[in-house]
Amino acid sequence: MTNWQAVLQQMEHGEVRAATQDEQGHWHANVEAKQAILAAFKAGENIAFDGNYQGFVDKHNLPARQFTPADGVRLVPGGSSVRAGAYVAPGVIVMPPAYINVGAYVGKGTMVDSHALVGSCAQIGENVHLSAAVQIGGVLEPIGASPVIVEDDAFLGAGVVVVEGVVIKKGAVLAPGVSLSAAIPVFDLVNNRRLEKGEPIPERAVVIPGTRPVTGEWAQQQGLSMACALIVKYRDEQSDASLELEAVLR
Repeated sequence: MTNWQAVLQQMEHGEVRAATQDEQGHWHANVEAKQAILAAFKAGENIAFDGNYQGFVDKHNLPARQFTPADGVRLVPGGSSVRAGAYVAPGVIVMPPAYINVGAYVGKGTMVDSHALVGSCAQIGENVHLSAAVQIGGVLEPIGASPVIVEDDAFLGAGVVVVEGVVIKKGAVLAPGVSLSAAIPVFDLVNNRRLEKGEPIPERAVVIPGTRPVTGEWAQQQGLSMACALIVKYRDEQSDASLELEAVLR
């Protein structure tokens, strides 16, 4: 077994992750894990699959994973796929169609709803809800770039997009349609501040889509605005109660 094969197998078992958290709570890319994925792509040869995947062509060494009841994962029929090298914990539910790419980590009790994407190396915590059409971006290169992180108990509403290594801390709620990237500013209306570039979405923050005026005389004359995200509150007992219904569906 080559080194990349061993690392991918460890990632698939949840023993190695594409990003790790230090004692201060900061996340860092695992360069060795990402190098193993790139090595797998380089070593792979395109083949035509048969059986359940007849008609598909992909790298021979990165096939879709096969689950059994012993894995404790509920992968509902209808076109979902989990690529080799991705970890999916017991108690995860994947609704069709959804896709979990190589190097991703999905913690126990998480819901991956229809049309959701968990990109390569993205790290999703425990008891997270990824609603319909949520897009979690992946990253392989540059090799030291950290992936998107969604920590435990976060709730991402329908159509949320999170890319470019954004970190969502524990218990945060993103309303439907929120888009977060390195370039999209986030304003905390509770604490009257703008988050620093690269600063994580705080724990238990409730985030909604927003806009802000575009600078420049001509832009202002046209009434133009650009997207941003707004933290309008932090979760309390009332907002927690509104999210309890989805637990019944597990």
